[in-house]
Amino acid sequence: MRASLPIALMLSTLLSACAFKGEVPASKHISQSGPLKVHPGLLGKPVPAELQTGASLPATSTAPLAASPIPETPIKMDPVGLRTQRSVYFDLNSATIKADYDPALRAHARYLAEHPRARVRIEGNADERGSPEYNRRLGLKRAENVLAALASHGASNKQLKLKTLGESNPKKTGHDEASWAENRRSDVVYEQE
Repeated sequence: MRASLPIALMLSTLLSACAFKGEVPASKHISQSGPLKVHPGLLGKPVPAELQTGASLPATSTAPLAASPIPETPIKMDPVGLRTQRSVYFDLNSATIKADYDPALRAHARYLAEHPRARVRIEGNADERGSPEYNRRLGLKRAENVLAALASHGASNKQLKLKTLGESNPKKTGHDEASWAENRRSDVVYEQE
């Protein structure tokens, strides 16, 4: 009798499951291009303000978080070419060039096209968050995107060279969002002008 009770319970559970007449939603195929992105909070790292929402903030939070202070300096052109705007800044964990930098990149490309002996090294950088290997790859991807933009605007690939520095060459050494924003960049360094 005792052995038949568990069997009876399993059979009744099975029969009730088979009797379900509702529709099961079809599974959706989700595709992602590029590297897998993991929320920093899952890795035990500070969560940047741009990834936090009001629903996910802890109840003990009393002050709202400030927005990410991304350097917003106007692009300045000089008569010889573009010498004052040599850094392209990026969002956190991103290698996408913002449209704001297109005029500066066009000016660099125009200068390179007019001066075939000029040589440029594009140095990709990242902030200190993330592993050194991840930051090195992210810095390389940022430099590659700047190189591709310069080439698409008319610079010769022979004039362009890549270098990734990852987190090893910070512009600002602080451990706050303003410093991190300043360090997420690619620099256009003229080796020969």
